[in-house]
Amino acid sequence: MGELTGRTVLVTGAGRGIGRAEALHLASLGANVVVNDPGVAIDGRGGDERVAEAVVEEIHALGGRAVADIGSVTDWDAAARMVERAVDAFGDLHAVVNNAATEVNKGLERLTEAEFDDVVAVKLKGTFAVSHWAAAHWRRRTDAGENADRAIVNTASGSGLYNPLPGQSNYAAANAAVAAMTTVHALELGRLGVRVNCIVPSMVRTRLTLAVPGMDQSPPAGGPDPKDPAVVAPLVSYLVSDGCPLTGQVMSVRGGTVSTCRGWTLGERVRKDGEPWTVPELARELEALPIEDPFERLAAALGTALGAQGREALEAMISAELDRL
Repeated sequence: MGELTGRTVLVTGAGRGIGRAEALHLASLGANVVVNDPGVAIDGRGGDERVAEAVVEEIHALGGRAVADIGSVTDWDAAARMVERAVDAFGDLHAVVNNAATEVNKGLERLTEAEFDDVVAVKLKGTFAVSHWAAAHWRRRTDAGENADRAIVNTASGSGLYNPLPGQSNYAAANAAVAAMTTVHALELGRLGVRVNCIVPSMVRTRLTLAVPGMDQSPPAGGPDPKDPAVVAPLVSYLVSDGCPLTGQVMSVRGGTVSTCRGWTLGERVRKDGEPWTVPELARELEALPIEDPFERLAAALGTALGAQGREALEAMISAELDRL
């Protein structure tokens, strides 16, 4: 398990950060890698084809096999060409790692329509578009009588799942949707021999996370860096390996800890049979339930204990940050 020689993997957003680490790790295990990245800024603007080429050169220098692709995952036709690029270069496509993301953080009252749409387009539509064309290719191979182990690994974030970061309406919504889409596609594509899973990197140091409290801290001297993007790569390599049994899973990676995510689940409840609830009845019953405080949840995700003053400090920090953006 884990030997990837002969398998071809397309990694989107592979020019920097987590995607680059994934591409390098996959190549080190023998995979042929399509390094997709248009080289845009954090907010999706601009472009630099040298970003993808630089990773390809790193892989070649280590004796691996890779080609670059600079298409945008938001472009339907470009997403199709990524799959074609893999097949033309290496003969087939065995796995897709949907990693591409952009970020524009602003409070709800300041976030524009375009800023919302653009971030959602890269993360959500981009994941769908690349997965669609990969699945279409695999459908044709299956109809031709070819059976092979195929895999999709999506990338979500704690923002939108269990780490409610203020200022990320667009990013959180898109990542939560990617996690939901993962389970749908796992159920749909099982008939084609395709496994679909989702990773959720947490507290990983990238361009997109440097503003998160605690991310600017220096790594421990002389030891492994639990915030290095490389901590994510082994799980991805496992999930695309031939014979991996997992599908439909959403898995968080934080340092050396890998956790399964259970998504939205039913919690405490109240019930009344017969006549519909009245408002006073609901007020009495629901206010007695142990309700989770989103500020406490955020503090727990950031590794901070909150007392009364701690909550005030967190609220002040959120207010100052949102007013600054």
